[in-house]
Amino acid sequence: MEERFDLIADFDLNMICNFFRQLDRQGPGSEDETIKALSFIKELPINAKIADLGCGTGGQTITLANNISGDIIAVDLFPGMIEYLDKRVKQQGLEDRITGLIASMGDLPFSDNEFDLIWAEGSIYHIGFEKGLNEWMKYLKPGGFIAVTEATWLTSNRPIEIERYWNENYPEINTASFKLKQLEQAGYNPIATFVLPESCWSDIFYKPMADHFDSFLKEYNYSESARQFVKRQKEEIAYYELYKKYYGYVFYIGQKPE
Repeated sequence: MEERFDLIADFDLNMICNFFRQLDRQGPGSEDETIKALSFIKELPINAKIADLGCGTGGQTITLANNISGDIIAVDLFPGMIEYLDKRVKQQGLEDRITGLIASMGDLPFSDNEFDLIWAEGSIYHIGFEKGLNEWMKYLKPGGFIAVTEATWLTSNRPIEIERYWNENYPEINTASFKLKQLEQAGYNPIATFVLPESCWSDIFYKPMADHFDSFLKEYNYSESARQFVKRQKEEIAYYELYKKYYGYVFYIGQKPE
């Protein structure tokens, strides 16, 4: 494969948003894995207040609402994502429990000690794992929980090609033991960790993505930027198929001390 890797941030943000908002999920995950993560979170109040940060079009947001009580503020930077989220919420009849909010996860309009649970599937990398854990702690009530998924090395040693690829795209990738240490250093008590299965990548995320390439290219009249974007996504899929035993997404669940 090529030595140089085009970064996702190199492409037009509106184009990126338009591509990903038409997918059910904007990153690896599944309803089953969201429910599994919830199973480790005990004693949420009936009137719990939850923040879903980097919610995208709300795949996991709907699952949260269907499996726990309380109200959810679903936050995303892109208006297009919130537009699609609002449509899904209305279709599910959950308008009284889910509120979409356009905001940056690095500049949240929340009060200290406001939430019982902060959720971030496939999104904390936008702000950085360590920074997100530290900055979001203040928004949690004492005893509140945080649950995030994060790109993680699954082995101690990796082929140089995949290590270069990830270091170029997300230098914060590291081992689970390192990530758990960061969780503890941020002040949380670790509750649980588990690796997302391969199906969350190959079947639930990458297959729908690949199925959307042709219509996306047609929509953008096969422009150079659209073709380069699709090439970059195909490259990402190819790397995963080659090197999936070396990395994955891990759920990290922590609790703010009482």
